[in-house]
Amino acid sequence: MKKSVKNRREFLKTTGMISVSAFVLPSWACAAGKTAMSGFTAEEIPFEQQPLPYAYNALESVIDTMTMEIHYSKHAAAYAKNLADALKAESVDKSSEKLSSLLGKISKYSAKMRNNGGGHYNHEFFWKSMKSPVESNSPQSAIMKAFIKDFGSFDAFKNQFAEAGKNRFGSGWAWLVKTADKKLVVGSTPNQDNPLMDVSELKGTPLLGLDVWEHAYYLKYQNRRPDYINAWWNVVDWKVVQKRFDAA
Repeated sequence: MKKSVKNRREFLKTTGMISVSAFVLPSWACAAGKTAMSGFTAEEIPFEQQPLPYAYNALESVIDTMTMEIHYSKHAAAYAKNLADALKAESVDKSSEKLSSLLGKISKYSAKMRNNGGGHYNHEFFWKSMKSPVESNSPQSAIMKAFIKDFGSFDAFKNQFAEAGKNRFGSGWAWLVKTADKKLVVGSTPNQDNPLMDVSELKGTPLLGLDVWEHAYYLKYQNRRPDYINAWWNVVDWKVVQKRFDAA
């Protein structure tokens, strides 16, 4: 292990950012996550953080256990908590408001609501976009036809998506969206913005999103963001993407 990586891990341990005894979610949490998150479309992500739908080590070949644990239990959990605080402070009635519709008028709310509403939505969407690695991992059916129609080929889509992630300056997300005219488009957003927001240049219904903040990949890939993106294709859950495509 390189000294810089070792020092970073030791720092995370000593500052309380991780609990090395909590690498794997208990079985009840995994089961609950599968039930709670299995039907999410772009419009149905709740305001509260949901159980992760797999163990922290489930994607180990692509996303290491420590990164997954920190990412979910620290970073994403903080977005959910801060979102709850913002909802209360700004008198948002969760019983009559969907998170997606709130994001669609996010310019009317505070920076705290924008950053944490986007951060919470994006992470819940991201967890559900992945599954354990499989030998053959590619889309089927209607969405594959759409890739060919709108990008020329599936590989051309992957290249455009990868470029969007690689070229996002600083922190942000790469996205595949379905636009209002039913076209597939690739792009990126800064920080925790997403294509549902009225302030976003990229607009559409999210079908797939990739977190390219450093905390999503640094421990395993350091500054090699392109390697992280290339490896990530192995854990994309194309069945979920297809469901989102059909619903959009």
